[in-house]
Amino acid sequence: MIVIDNKIISDEIGEVCFACDLRNCKGACCVDGDAGAPLEEEEIAMLEDDIDYIKPYMTRAGIREVELNGVFDYDAEGKFVTPLVEGDECAFVDFDEEGIAFCAIETAYLDGKTELAKPLSCHLYPIRISKLKNGDEAVNYHKWYICKPALKRGKSEKFKLSHFVKAALIRKYGKDWYERFLKALAG
Repeated sequence: MIVIDNKIISDEIGEVCFACDLRNCKGACCVDGDAGAPLEEEEIAMLEDDIDYIKPYMTRAGIREVELNGVFDYDAEGKFVTPLVEGDECAFVDFDEEGIAFCAIETAYLDGKTELAKPLSCHLYPIRISKLKNGDEAVNYHKWYICKPALKRGKSEKFKLSHFVKAALIRKYGKDWYERFLKALAG
């Protein structure tokens, strides 16, 4: 385990090889699961402000879900998450012609329609961050069977998870923190 500031980082983040393989997993992390993606409060405000710019990139079912129930829901622990369409895929998912799921929020961002790139929890995945009672944060690798293609590709390309999530970790903690993290990994 590595500790930087008040972040307790699992060794697996520096050891596991990982690179998403959307052709094989089809973006299953946007479709499977028992709850939507975790959301920060400020992301909810951005979604509420920009929903009309994001809707053109969403499915009809996703649009109907957010129109009926709003841009967020609660998980079993009462934390903010993206809403699901009939308990299945994220309301903000869309699919390309090959059936690969992608994020409507991210597409709207890439088209300059919103400043929210996508929920931070999605950007960080397969890393999950949890707050500890003492205020520290646990930064852990979340293992999920649907990511087997990503593990295979990461191993084949010798691409570490720590590099796969570089932009997301910098978004969350800053460039200086990420550079210190890399130095700690190098030992």
